[in-house]
Amino acid sequence: MERPDSSRLAAWQDFLFAHSRLLRELERELGEASGLSVAQYDVLLRLSHAPEKRLRMVDLSEAVLYTTGGVTRLIDRMAAAGLVTREPSPTDRRAVLAALTPAGEELLRQAGRVHLAGIQRHFGALLPDEELPAVARFLGRLARPGDEPRSADGCAPDSVLAEVDAETGSGAETESDGAVRQ
Repeated sequence: MERPDSSRLAAWQDFLFAHSRLLRELERELGEASGLSVAQYDVLLRLSHAPEKRLRMVDLSEAVLYTTGGVTRLIDRMAAAGLVTREPSPTDRRAVLAALTPAGEELLRQAGRVHLAGIQRHFGALLPDEELPAVARFLGRLARPGDEPRSADGCAPDSVLAEVDAETGSGAETESDGAVRQ
């Protein structure tokens, strides 16, 4: 078995610590501003990008980033708060859909601004433009081996991205190398 060299092990450890620290900060800020956890925000965001703002529970479980289990209990809590509803599938009697409510959509829009600001403050501001292409390519290989680059729309609702772009007079564009350029 080949073992990573000390530089790679140190980079791995920094990656783990950075991921943990960033999620703690984003979780704290999102909770203070909106009452949402990052996992709840993620569910609302996935539903906002889904056709008709609904997903089968099994598909939602596969789509969310910040929780690997307990999606059913998470949806139950979010339904009790009026952010989502559970609906029977019109095409499969065995399936249950999670659907975004207007209240959930509005809270997502408000929370999206906080989340984007946190991403910029804790990640984007620390990533110099000259390092961005290499970091984006590397993280893309880690996240999606063999897949196409991802767009920036997975971080906030389209309406929030458009509002922020309009306010700042900038728009993020995804380049052919997967890097997001201003």
